[in-house]
Amino acid sequence: MEIIYTIFAVFAAIIGLVIGSFLNVCIARLPVYRSVVPRSACPQCGTGIAWYDNVPVLSWIALRGSCRTCQGAISPGYPLIELLMGCLASLLFFRIVPDAASLDAPHLAAWSVYLGFFGALVVACYTDIRHRIIPDETSLYAIPVALVCAALLDQLGYTGWPAPGLRQAIWGVALGGGFLGATGLAARVVYGPDALGMGDIKLVAAIGGFLGALPAVIAVLLGASLLGALTGLVALLWSRRRVYAPFGPALATASIVYVLIGDAILPRMLPGLAMWLRDGG
Repeated sequence: MEIIYTIFAVFAAIIGLVIGSFLNVCIARLPVYRSVVPRSACPQCGTGIAWYDNVPVLSWIALRGSCRTCQGAISPGYPLIELLMGCLASLLFFRIVPDAASLDAPHLAAWSVYLGFFGALVVACYTDIRHRIIPDETSLYAIPVALVCAALLDQLGYTGWPAPGLRQAIWGVALGGGFLGATGLAARVVYGPDALGMGDIKLVAAIGGFLGALPAVIAVLLGASLLGALTGLVALLWSRRRVYAPFGPALATASIVYVLIGDAILPRMLPGLAMWLRDGG
């Protein structure tokens, strides 16, 4: 069984690398409203990329970061996204499928669901940094997907971390979208129309759908606020002027941390809430 577990772990990392390659397509095309269906092409000359030049990470290294046809430079961001997803897929696998005894349909389904969630967060993070937008495909459209996945995991009988169950998922969407939506409206009245974007609100609603209302939404918002404040402070000290810091990357980072180690840090981060939930509210 240990050999089988090792094979699954290696396969999980490979799947992460492949998903990372697809996310590169999403990152390049979603912000400019292009379909992700056509095969990848060189951003310089537009030549379609053959399958042997599209192997995650290895092809970029073999081609020395340039197009085979025009020799135009290909950004190192492509293999970095692939490596990031490979690492996240592995960490998530060891988190949700901790041993050979957990190699069953419920745990593998949960791993698949949250790997997809991680992928959406990575795309939202990158596009928010680069284009100042969070695509609806990673936020608004992810909400019904989150609810369907919660219902599926309920049917499969998965009760491990961090699956909230369908009821909590519905409340998570309501609390995440409603709370941040009200906060955003208030912030716009006080600070102006750019205080908080609708993309952030839709993203938090989707996060609530995947992670549930309590304690996830509160923990993610607190963690993201702390990360956002630290990022803004560093940017201010570095540039000596006020710099706009997108909130999407902080939300994505806080959500990923919550999934991977949230149950370990939550009692220290929110001890009162954790105790209240353990006692059944």
